[in-house]
Amino acid sequence: MACVCEICNKTKRAGMNVSHSHLKTKRVFKPNIQRVRAMIDGEVKRINVCTRCLRSGKVVRAI
Repeated sequence: MACVCEICNKTKRAGMNVSHSHLKTKRVFKPNIQRVRAMIDGEVKRINVCTRCLRSGKVVRAI
């Protein structure tokens, strides 16, 4: 599945794992992407949306 939100364009972000001894290794933060049926311009489409957009009401789910 694509790791990008089609509403807010949220994508993967790079960061570091930091251990207790403060050693650092690279890691990736991925957004929580859900494939939902949504009403887009009056018709039902399947889109990839992050949960932040779903909770905030930027996307209206189709029934």
